[in-house]
Amino acid sequence: MPALRLVLASNNATKLSELRSLLGGLAVELVAQGELGIGEAEEPHITFIENALAKARLAAAAAGAAAIADDSGICVDALGGAPGVISAHYAGLSPPVGEREAQRRVQDAANNELLLQRLRDQAERRAHFVCTLVALRHAADPQPLVAVGRWPGLILESPRGEGGFGYDPLMWIPELGATVAELGADAKNRHSHRARAMAQMRILLQDVWRL
Repeated sequence: MPALRLVLASNNATKLSELRSLLGGLAVELVAQGELGIGEAEEPHITFIENALAKARLAAAAAGAAAIADDSGICVDALGGAPGVISAHYAGLSPPVGEREAQRRVQDAANNELLLQRLRDQAERRAHFVCTLVALRHAADPQPLVAVGRWPGLILESPRGEGGFGYDPLMWIPELGATVAELGADAKNRHSHRARAMAQMRILLQDVWRL
């Protein structure tokens, strides 16, 4: 059985590598949309599933192939689920500061600072990372595969750890006794919201798409 070409609706090299690893053993060839000249989709929606579906549909239509997309973020109980879908730009868009990775670090720091401000003097610190994955056989697929992974934890009052990105230094995982930024890559990939969503997606791909 030839491998299914599955277009990843993202140009994030780290995400591509992580998802390739998580899809290991299935008859799937995962290709980043950027390799096919496909641009980023708009993400105007207020829910993770709607944004993931929009990204998957654009990639599937442009490539004429099956596609998979995710939309991820952090939801904080005391803030009614915020930052949610705007997690990556919670503090607003930072002005360009050079190369992309440097700009991301500036944005991450601003997002973390704003989150701590919003939770100042707040006793309720529960939160969870969310990853919603959507896979389509084609752009008009009436039966998208949907998987959701949630990774609960607590927001600390100050960052800890040098690894990861985004809100990882603030997210304390009680059962692991560490922030996400203090975990090694292997531990993070075993326990993360994306790993949990992909475990569900693997089952769907095998049972529904017969991969």
